[in-house]
Order: sequence, then structure tokens, then C-alpha cells
Amino acid sequence: MVEPSIEAVLAQLVPREPIFHRREFGTSREALEAMTDEAFWEIGASGRVYTREFVIDNLIKRYRDPEPHDWPCRDFAISRLADGLYQLSYILEEPDRRTWRTTLWKNTSAGWKILFHQGTVIA
Repeated sequence: MVEPSIEAVLAQLVPREPIFHRREFGTSREALEAMTDEAFWEIGASGRVYTREFVIDNLIKRYRDPEPHDWPCRDFAISRLADGLYQLSYILEEPDRRTWRTTLWKNTSAGWKILFHQGTVIA
């Protein structure tokens, strides 16, 4: 597989962030499982560690209601870590806090998969 340019990858991934808040990529358990690697895990802005199953279960509950707002993201940076593996970082502006976000994305034959995500509150 030929690696796309870093600019092309950035253009594909930016619209997917913040992850799990872009309902157009799917809100069903099947869609969430398809977009996350089986080994997916997350470190929340609270510092807590969350498993794939915990995240998906909570997202299914959250998707019952509309999102309160569209959170803007800025200052995107991307790094290629290995063939088909990218680290995307950005600042998420929420009404009551700003966080640095980092997502590890893997480009697979089935599409983009999330391997890991972390949010860190900016002091």
C-alpha cells in the first residue's frame, strides 16, 4: 500500500475530531466497534483509563440525546509514527475548559481505526 502524503492524511482525519462527537461517522455499537481497534483504550482528561467496551457503552447512552454544541478544535499537528500509523494532536475548546487531545489512528483496509485517545486539561 502506498502511503498518502501527510497533508492528505491530515485532511482525512481532521473532520473526524473530536472523536465520538462526529455522529456522521456512526452512532451504533457496530459503527463504534468498526472505528475502534480491538485494543483501543483512552486516558480521559480526568486521568482515568477507559477500556474500549466502557467507552462504547457510554457513547451509546450519550447518543440518545442531541449534542449540546459543536466543540471547535484548533492547532492540529500530525506525525507519521509507522506505515499507516499516525498521531493527531489538537486543542479542543469546550465551554468550561480547554484540553490537548491526542489520537492514534491506523489506516487499515477497512478504513481508519482509532487505537488510542488521550485528553489533558490545559492549565
